[in-house]
Amino acid sequence: MVTILGGGISGLAAAHYAVKFGIRAPKAISLVEAAPEVGGWIKSTIRPDNTLYEHGPRTIRPKGEQGAATLQLVEELGLSKKVKPIRYGHPATVNRLIYVNKQLYKLPSSLSSIFLKIKPFDKPLFLAALRDLSTPKKSCVDESIYDFVARRFGKDIAEYAISPLICGICAGDAKEVSVKFLMKSLFEAEQSHGSVLKGMVAAMFRKEEKPPSMSTLVEVAREQKWNVWSLEGGLQLLPKTMAANLKDDGVTIHLNSPCKSVSFEHGRITVKTNKDEIVSDHLISGLPAWQLAPLLSSQHPELSHLLSCIPFVTVGVVNLKFPRNVLREPAFGFLVPPSQKMPILGIVYDSCCFPTAGDCTVLTVMMGGRFLNEHFGKNLLPQTALHTAIKHAKDILGISVDPCDYNISISEKCIPQYVVGHDERRKKIYDYIKKHKLPISLVGSSYEGVGVNDVIMSSLKAVKRLSATLRS
Repeated sequence: MVTILGGGISGLAAAHYAVKFGIRAPKAISLVEAAPEVGGWIKSTIRPDNTLYEHGPRTIRPKGEQGAATLQLVEELGLSKKVKPIRYGHPATVNRLIYVNKQLYKLPSSLSSIFLKIKPFDKPLFLAALRDLSTPKKSCVDESIYDFVARRFGKDIAEYAISPLICGICAGDAKEVSVKFLMKSLFEAEQSHGSVLKGMVAAMFRKEEKPPSMSTLVEVAREQKWNVWSLEGGLQLLPKTMAANLKDDGVTIHLNSPCKSVSFEHGRITVKTNKDEIVSDHLISGLPAWQLAPLLSSQHPELSHLLSCIPFVTVGVVNLKFPRNVLREPAFGFLVPPSQKMPILGIVYDSCCFPTAGDCTVLTVMMGGRFLNEHFGKNLLPQTALHTAIKHAKDILGISVDPCDYNISISEKCIPQYVVGHDERRKKIYDYIKKHKLPISLVGSSYEGVGVNDVIMSSLKAVKRLSATLRS
């Protein structure tokens, strides 16, 4: 029997794959979720007029092994016809902006643009590439993404391209986030070849056979050149459909059941919730590391400490709806470099990505993250978030009308920060579990990546390992 902690996308995916790979005995899988519904940070709100607000992730990339795994999962769930793709060439894929010195600037998106001096960058981007080729290798175990990029490509690239990107990926500070983990290929290119570009060129000439795709949806995405995709009715349709299918497959889902304790004895795990006591042979935790840590502190304080050392940040999201088209130029949206000392991380132009009825404009304003305390103190109040969102959306975008609707969501400690040394800390966590032969698998965003694709892939790999162990 397997117990899964957490009904977010990683826990649900783990349950799905456990069924898929043969753990099918009666009551063999139990999923425990503290909240009254599944989905974790994937939440969608639909107004009576069909206006859609996403509180968390809104689009997913189809590329790579992880992207293919997610699309295959969507196909297995029977959601293929619900997929809404955005293809390359769409304004949302071409026009990505940054806000610097009270102006919006379009980031370079074509080969020709790298030879032009485009504000706010100090020089044409091809000169940054030449700098990488002439910069000597620095042998190191890890460093921040900001320091790595500034050293190899120049401070302006780190400041205006990488820093806002990290705000968009994990609401984090590029001066703290690990390049070895979050941009591993760039780090390894320097360590192996002396420069990023040399490493990229070497990778181009390596012959790597792609495994044949088992998913029709993956092939469609490749043929139609999808850039990102979402689902009709919002991304929360994904966890809701997974939960419904799991119930049909006999998986027991315990809602409103916060986990109170986890204990290991004689190769068995006992999970106590506010309602039940569940005994199983293996535990899969999809809980954030900070939530799992105290559950293990009495029996495994060292492991608990390692888990608690992974920092998390709180993010505020405000969805704003305006009664007409208020955007001067279609785009995915814009991000704000931390150096601008603005209380927002950026704004996504939702209605440019997926148009709404009535020519309305829907925006999502993001704030907080690693910079929460700097701008809001320890707590971000909903009314403060709303006032901040409206003020800066109107000021920056030149909007003269007030929003006709809004939605506020404050997600506490929702995104892990892969600070310098994360790879080593993660290894220590896995080594501890292996050394003490603990029947536990860790999945979710705390360890392998913050994206939807990342957490689904972590669950797929964990269940494959567990399935192989059970068969041996």
